[in-house]
Amino acid sequence: MSTGTAPVRLLDTASVAELHQAAGQILAASGTSATSPELLGRVAESAAALSETVRHHLRPVDTDDGLFVLRGLTVDDTAVGPTPGSWATAGDSGAIHDIVMLLLATAMGNPIAWEGQQNGRFVHNIVPAPGHEQEQTGASSDVLLSPHTEDAFHPGRAHLLMLGCMRNHDNIATTAASIRKVQLDEADIAVLSRAELPILPDDAYAEAQGFDGSPPDVPVLWHSEDGLTLRFDPAYTPLEIATPAYRAAYERLEAELARVSVAVSLNPGEVLVVDNDLVVHGRVPFKARYDGTDRWLKRASVRVPGRATRPTAEAAEHGYGQAALEAYAA
Repeated sequence: MSTGTAPVRLLDTASVAELHQAAGQILAASGTSATSPELLGRVAESAAALSETVRHHLRPVDTDDGLFVLRGLTVDDTAVGPTPGSWATAGDSGAIHDIVMLLLATAMGNPIAWEGQQNGRFVHNIVPAPGHEQEQTGASSDVLLSPHTEDAFHPGRAHLLMLGCMRNHDNIATTAASIRKVQLDEADIAVLSRAELPILPDDAYAEAQGFDGSPPDVPVLWHSEDGLTLRFDPAYTPLEIATPAYRAAYERLEAELARVSVAVSLNPGEVLVVDNDLVVHGRVPFKARYDGTDRWLKRASVRVPGRATRPTAEAAEHGYGQAALEAYAA
């Protein structure tokens, strides 16, 4: 059972069978979960035909928690095979679950991929990798993965982040904290609403880190139509160059996010859906064994067409030369 106080949406047996059957048919027709125009076309058709019951469970995040756990899907620990040694060697491991994730993502919006990450796949494998234990990326293990907005450096980042659990024998928790739960005074909100510092590309984007354009300063907080929203990644924000007042306000925000953080330990088959404009997420440290039994997640990123939750100034950002690929470009 998941820990923490995340809202849960429980799929019934018929809905689970519907999703698994659709994914199985797509995999049988495509022979792989590596995305192609043909596979994406089949996913789009199947997602459009999902029942109203399934669609109800995939409705937008509707509480200030900014997240929910979708429960009911299953993973056969033996049939799925060992945890890959890295994303680069994962290939089609757990392929049917890749397609389930694509179906869920397509029902919620438009899945995106990145040219510079995991070979442009729309579903990523998140596993610990030797040599990356200390990094602030999903391949790390020994360190606390600091709470952050997914792909915070980029104006085309996802609106929704999906983390599907394949294996978690050690009950390793994902941490999550909603900006709608914090208590900040108006002065701090005003300070952090100014575009004073950039957010730099993380270590998963080596090519972006070599981009020679000037990093744009961006606000951490802003008010959208339905409340306070954030863009936050302290591990890749050069706070050392901030003014003392800005740094103090930022530290108070960090402390508040830590205060309201919940820990969600996913079981196989469960999918954590996070609103990337409301919630920062991270992960507790753990000791990787690299023996095929380590924690293994599937990750999908989703844009929601027509969603207006971000400052208009973001449209002018260069994104450090990184291009987001939409599964279903308009």
